[in-house]
Amino acid sequence: MIIKKGVVCLGKGKCENKHCPICKPAYMFKNVQIKQKDFFGSSPPTIFVGSKLMYPRVNVGILSPPAQIPDSWKYDAQQYWAQNQYSIKDIVDLRSQLINSRFQTSVKESSKFLDLSQEIGMAIKPVDVEINLKKEVQLRLDFMNVVLPQGPRAELKKVRITENPKIPLKVDKVVSDSNLKSVEALKYLYKNNFDEQNLSQLLSIGVLGIKKDRRLVPTRWGITATDDTLGKFLIEQIKDYKFVNDYQLFFGNYLGNYYFIMVFPEVFNYELFEIYLPKCAWNPSGGIKVCTDYETFYGRKSYAKETVGGYYASRLPILEYLNYVKRQGTILVVRFETPEYFASLGVFVVRESCRKALQNKLVFENKELMLKYVRDTILKKFFYDVNIIFSKSIVLNVLMNQKKLQNYFHPFNSLIPKNTKTNPKPNSDNNIPP
Repeated sequence: MIIKKGVVCLGKGKCENKHCPICKPAYMFKNVQIKQKDFFGSSPPTIFVGSKLMYPRVNVGILSPPAQIPDSWKYDAQQYWAQNQYSIKDIVDLRSQLINSRFQTSVKESSKFLDLSQEIGMAIKPVDVEINLKKEVQLRLDFMNVVLPQGPRAELKKVRITENPKIPLKVDKVVSDSNLKSVEALKYLYKNNFDEQNLSQLLSIGVLGIKKDRRLVPTRWGITATDDTLGKFLIEQIKDYKFVNDYQLFFGNYLGNYYFIMVFPEVFNYELFEIYLPKCAWNPSGGIKVCTDYETFYGRKSYAKETVGGYYASRLPILEYLNYVKRQGTILVVRFETPEYFASLGVFVVRESCRKALQNKLVFENKELMLKYVRDTILKKFFYDVNIIFSKSIVLNVLMNQKKLQNYFHPFNSLIPKNTKTNPKPNSDNNIPP
C-alpha cells in the first residue's frame, strides 16, 4: 500500500489523529480485492484526468466502486459532504473505495475508451459500468492540494456501459455546439444552475469549446480554470453594483480550515492570506507559514503563485454572495489551516469552508471596530498576532492611507470664514474687513 504526501503523521504511538490513514489504515480499502480484475460498478459519475505524465500524454481514469451501490453518487458529492458535516475519515473512506480504471492517451486523441469516458463524465446520475482490468489492483492513496484523494488503480483493459447515461439537455446543447467557446459554455451552464464541480469535469474531459480546439485538461487544471472563469464572470457584474452599506465580517470553518472574511464598503479588491499552523496538512514543520495573493479592481494579470488554487476557490463563494446581495466591496480574507486538517482533500474544502463562513455575519460601525474584533478573536483562538498580517496587507494599506477625491473638496460650510456667524449681533468688530 502506498500513501503519498499531503498527510501529517508523527508515527505509531505518537500520532494524535484517531483516523490517520498512515499509521491507522485499517478502515481503508475494505471493499477492494487486490486480485480483482473484473467487476460491475457504478461510476459516481467521475472521470479523473491526471497531470503526471509528459504532457500532452495524460492518464484518464474512470472512478468506480467495485460493486453496484445504490448511493454511489455520494463518493464524489462535495457540497453534500460539507452540508452533512462529513469528517476527513468519512471522505477518505469513500475515496479509498473508488478504483481508478485508467488508460493513457494524448489530450487531442480520440478513442473508444475516451468516448465512453466522456459519456460517463457528462451524465448527471451514476452510470453502471462493466470493467475489465489488465493487472491486479494497486492499493494506494494519493493526497494532493487541488484534487480529491485518488485511491486504488489499475490499467483498463475493457469497459462497457450497461445503461444509457442520463445527460442533461443543456449539457448536450453546449457539447453539440462546435462553435461555442468553452468560456461561454461555462457561463451558460453556470447561469442554468450547474455547479462548479460539474463544470470543471466537463472542461476536463474535453467536450467544451470550439471543435478544433477541444482537448483533455488535467483535472487539477480544470478545477482552477473553472473557479477563475466563473469568478471573472461574477466580478464583471459586481463592478456595476453599489458599495455594501456597512462593515461586514463573516466567520466559519470546515475540517479545521477557519475563515475570516472582511468586507469593506469600497470598490472591489480582493486579498487572501493563508496561515498554515504547525502540523497541519501542508505544514509538517514546527513553524508558522504564511502565503498571500491579491487583485485590484482591474484584476490579476498572472496566476496566484503563492496561494495557487485556493485563491480562486475561496474567491468564488464570496463573489457569489456579493452578486446575490447586488453589492460590491473590498475583500480581505484570512484563512487558518490548523492541525485538525491533517490530510489534504483538495480545494473543495476551501470553497465549502468559505460557504460555511458566509452563513455567519457580524456588522460593525467602522473598520477599526471590525479589525479589533478580528484581532482579539484570532489572538484568543490561535495565539497569533494578526497585526503581522494587517501590516502587510495591500488592501488595508489602501483603505487606511489612500486619500479620496472628496478629501480635496470642502463642504459648503467650510467656505464661510470661521469668525462669521449666521446672525451676528450688532458690533463694530463685525464691520472690520478681514
